[in-house]
Amino acid sequence: MIVLDLSRLLSRAGRETPTGIDRVELAYAEHLIATDPAARFATTTLSAGLGLVPRRTAEAFVAAIGAAWRSSRDIAGDQRRVRRLGRRGRLAALAAGKGRLFATSRHGGERPVYLLVSHHHLEKPAIFERLKARSGARFVCLIHDLIPMQFPEYARPGQAENHRRRIENAIRFADAVIVNSGVTRDALLPYIEHAGRDTPVLVAPLGLDLPHDSNSFPTPLQRPYFVYIGTIEAKKNHLLLLNLWRQLAADLGNAAPMLLLIGQRGWETENVVDMLERCPALRGTVIEHNTLPDSEMVRLLKGARALLLPSFAEGFGFPLIEAFGVGVPALCSDIPALRETGGAVPEYLDPLDGPGWRAAILDYAVPDSPRRAAQLDRLRGWCPPTWREHFDKVEGLIAETAAVPD
Repeated sequence: MIVLDLSRLLSRAGRETPTGIDRVELAYAEHLIATDPAARFATTTLSAGLGLVPRRTAEAFVAAIGAAWRSSRDIAGDQRRVRRLGRRGRLAALAAGKGRLFATSRHGGERPVYLLVSHHHLEKPAIFERLKARSGARFVCLIHDLIPMQFPEYARPGQAENHRRRIENAIRFADAVIVNSGVTRDALLPYIEHAGRDTPVLVAPLGLDLPHDSNSFPTPLQRPYFVYIGTIEAKKNHLLLLNLWRQLAADLGNAAPMLLLIGQRGWETENVVDMLERCPALRGTVIEHNTLPDSEMVRLLKGARALLLPSFAEGFGFPLIEAFGVGVPALCSDIPALRETGGAVPEYLDPLDGPGWRAAILDYAVPDSPRRAAQLDRLRGWCPPTWREHFDKVEGLIAETAAVPD
């Protein structure tokens, strides 16, 4: 029996748009609800433990938050419903307490597998000590990246050490680990080896999940434009594009292509925010969208000349497969994770090469761009990663992990 931890999703109730990690936990919840009637759901509680979320409550919450994020027609009303269902789930888990969760996990004599696919509360070892001691559960977790440890300059103060504790606890308690890319696996393996463990690590690329009702939407803008999808934060390198677009606006005026930034504002982004709010040259040329549902994001993406992804660091690269999924080419950083996800399709540029990015953007902006046409030819042979392929791999790992004797 699988018990999926919903702590991340429940903590995001009321947020208007998801992050990549949110999308992963949502995909797992929807998959288990659709395919596994024996699956159970749990969350952390205010008493610093774990509690069982009733299946019917979990189903209602997952359906509501998925609908709100994908194609909300009544944002305020949908978010109120999501928050109400989220509170109901957390209160039910608190009322049930750890005892019911552990008793349910042992039901039928099966060895349960506790599945955590976000990094939520992974830094708290006591939770997993009690889980394994009292339920006999196997523990499987998904590690998305080690970026806070590898590049602490892009993380909040203290986040590097916090993430180090998560990785140490994953290695200490997990019976198997899932990762989203070979790049993440290669970053994780030295820590496993240093700890003297031989924990199985499964590389399972994440799947593509786009709204099905977006194909009929018209191209929304008349001027050529580019799209960047991602939280506004230091590692995403928005500043490169904003400085570039200020130059384009000065040189080309109204003939400059437009830039659409789709994503929430993150932490310590003062330089980017200052430019967005106070730079006259960017007004009307750079447009920021912080709270778009997926259907609107796809509508804008489909009309773009290209996706831009000049990140300094990534664990996987969700926007890349989203762009390819709707037939849009990409200009992206020449970093290992994006090379692994994009393969031979995108054009890769150094994230510090301003003149190279400018030349590529100006080329892709024209209707008969030879570079864009060449990438579209490469894109025709691209096969999207699917959640079905991902879950086939994960289900095999879970079955093997549950079958290992004590």
